[in-house]
Amino acid sequence: MNINFEYHNVKASDRLEILAAKKLSKLEDKYDFIISSDVYFKSENMSDDSGKKCSVRINTPGPTLFAESSSTGFEAAIADVMDNLQRQLQKRKDKMQSH
Repeated sequence: MNINFEYHNVKASDRLEILAAKKLSKLEDKYDFIISSDVYFKSENMSDDSGKKCSVRINTPGPTLFAESSSTGFEAAIADVMDNLQRQLQKRKDKMQSH
């Protein structure tokens, strides 16, 4: 699977890329129809310190899956996004098996 990383108002980090890639590889092991993914890290000025945003777009046959989460840290935002994507991928897999 090809993974593209983009940073907006954030310095590029190998640690974040490794964490996101590890979690995405777990999803790919379970859902083999994943083609590629794009991971976006963005820092926004928020009054409640939840300005660390992670967005992930997964390309699959059919519609593209997308999830986004804001948190006080990128690690928590990545975890939230991966949970959301796991639910979406499970729904997609169930639909594919029912046909």
